[in-house]
Amino acid sequence: MSQDRLLKLKSTKSNHVIWSRKNKKTVERKIEVTKFDPTLRKRVIFKETKR
Repeated sequence: MSQDRLLKLKSTKSNHVIWSRKNKKTVERKIEVTKFDPTLRKRVIFKETKR
């Protein structure tokens, strides 16, 4: 996996972190995704943070 495309998504409700990739040519803004947080056992918003 290319390291320059790697990004860190952090949960807004807990400290859970998900690593993902994004296409920097097409997506210029920061990513917000709704995903399942296993620590809370709920779906929450994950926001892009610094690596």
